[in-house]
Amino acid sequence: MFKFAAAVALAGALLSGAAVAQPAKPTVVLVHGAFADSSSWNGVVEILRKDGFSVVAAANPLRSVANDAAYVSDVVGSIAGPVVLVGHSYGGQVISTAANGHDNVKSLVYVAAFAPDAGESVADLAGKFPGGTLSGALAAPVKLSTGGVDLYIDQAKFHDQFASDVPAEQAALMAAAQRPVTEAALTDKSGEPAWKKLPSWFVYGTGDKNIPAAALGIMAERAGSKRTVVVDGASHVVMVSHPEKVAELIEEAAK
Repeated sequence: MFKFAAAVALAGALLSGAAVAQPAKPTVVLVHGAFADSSSWNGVVEILRKDGFSVVAAANPLRSVANDAAYVSDVVGSIAGPVVLVGHSYGGQVISTAANGHDNVKSLVYVAAFAPDAGESVADLAGKFPGGTLSGALAAPVKLSTGGVDLYIDQAKFHDQFASDVPAEQAALMAAAQRPVTEAALTDKSGEPAWKKLPSWFVYGTGDKNIPAAALGIMAERAGSKRTVVVDGASHVVMVSHPEKVAELIEEAAK
């Protein structure tokens, strides 16, 4: 009886030790794109945190690919342990660059996002396929005293163009708080992208008017997407209108 009890105690100790030794879940770093801000991830953040993930919704400067990627790279470098990098729209180009040189980045998730190859820009890819209507929805450019221009979506056109499956009241708030992107950032060419060496996952909607669904599908296939989720009718802000689907895919990438 003593030997049996000792064996049970030992087994319990080993199991307890195994539970303690389980690796921590990766930190999820979310990078918004043009005309959005970090609050666009709120629904996704709520789900991820509930499921035990640490989350950082980085404030993407939207100034240039080199500048923005360097900032996100610094954020990643400050995190101990594994990281899942998630990018929306132009943020996809940023994470494709920012992940380079970081061994702790284990996977990439592209949410209605660009995944350019070396030498490509966001503007190049957006113009290759029919269906995108962003150029006709932009407001007058804002000239910058430092040179160049900032681009915004016309607030009157924001709901239909950017967030058609989001309630009108919410879309109006998003339009007023949108973050501008420089024209230069959209024409910056990519260097060697991290998706060539890291596993990637993609999610986007068929109702995206900023990046045509055909372009998103081709980028996902080219990157060797582990799984691509296509949400019928979802707009460019699929993470706002369908946070549960986006969070589910991020958690899959985190495994």
